[in-house]
Amino acid sequence: MKKYLIWGNVSLKGEVKISGSKNSVLPIMASTLLTSEKCIIKNVPRVVDVFTMKELLEFLGKKVEFDSNTLKITQKTTKPRILAPYEIVSRMRASFCVLGPLLARFKRAKVSFPGGCVIGVRPVDLHLKGLSMLGVNFRIRSGYVIGSAKELRANRIYLGGEFGSSVLATANVLMCAVLSKGKTLIENAACEPEIKDLADFLNKMGAKIKGAGTPWIEIEGVKTLKGAEHTVIPDRIEAGTFIMAGLITKGKITIKGAKISHLGAVLDKLNECKAKLITEDEKIEVLPSNIIAQNMTTLPFPGFPTDLQAQYVSLMSVAKGSCVVTERVFPDRFMHVPELNRMGAKIKRQGPHLLIEGTNNLFGAEVMASDLRASAALILAGLRAKGKTVVQRVYHLDRGYENLKEKLEALGAKIKIEE
Repeated sequence: MKKYLIWGNVSLKGEVKISGSKNSVLPIMASTLLTSEKCIIKNVPRVVDVFTMKELLEFLGKKVEFDSNTLKITQKTTKPRILAPYEIVSRMRASFCVLGPLLARFKRAKVSFPGGCVIGVRPVDLHLKGLSMLGVNFRIRSGYVIGSAKELRANRIYLGGEFGSSVLATANVLMCAVLSKGKTLIENAACEPEIKDLADFLNKMGAKIKGAGTPWIEIEGVKTLKGAEHTVIPDRIEAGTFIMAGLITKGKITIKGAKISHLGAVLDKLNECKAKLITEDEKIEVLPSNIIAQNMTTLPFPGFPTDLQAQYVSLMSVAKGSCVVTERVFPDRFMHVPELNRMGAKIKRQGPHLLIEGTNNLFGAEVMASDLRASAALILAGLRAKGKTVVQRVYHLDRGYENLKEKLEALGAKIKIEE
């Protein structure tokens, strides 16, 4: 198992290019199950989660060629499988979004309950609720969701959950509805840019979708979909991570390829923190800043993303003053907190709230990464800390960040990977 060794107290300097969105490309890859024709997807990050989805598509009967950052997906067999096995789905939660396309095309599917990062309870009830309203009957057997439908029928579907809308549930229902008979309306749909990107790809395939990126998505069902070519949006979470890496190290870096419109809440909050940021088209300049602590609450898009909460907590741990960080999307997503405290941070948890008192001093320590974004938060803290930080279980990073070590080294970070 790999670990990162980081020698901190170094200001990052230079330029970094943002990769394609991992959270966007995974449901787009799943949606190729809706057609037997060739699909080409560009700007695909070479991360473990993409290779996991590639493996799943190949198991389901697709031929997937991954050259540089481009995927070419074609139909390999005339008898595709409808089973998504535990051995693959248990490794990545996004694998569950093959359920919608399989049901849409074949009217049957058997998909294992999903796995992924340990960041709290993430049920699939909204997925099943939405798909049931399209005419799918479900039963649960031995850890598998088994669905079947004689006919898919359009419906008005409300996808509100205890903690707001669900991105993957919206994707699953959207992909199933495109081949349903009639006009479907999804209310309280997830508004994330990744849903808009998926809808753009589906429309290129011949779907009729309006309103993606808003809480109301209208889908007029079609009989068949064709192949298409698409370029994936940049990864807003990677962009936010590098912005905070620059700020926490008091560095001067230029981030290229980011979409400013996808980072509105993040940039607004960091401006409140007195961060010196210059934004222009798809470029963000981060200048040395004296960060002031500010309260923050995570919310579904266009709010502050839960996937940047851990990194923001690292930044606030060295900010001037004190603040409260509230997690409204995954209230148990705080496993990075005790590890940051091992490095000298002053953080107390009260339910879904963190009380953070900023300190000038973080010190290198041995810490354990629990999930993808917590791993990034510990890397950021290690870049700022005095001395050497050892981050164990960093295999999470390879799931969602393309060439993170190399990109940080190009900015001047001192990092070594050991087994």
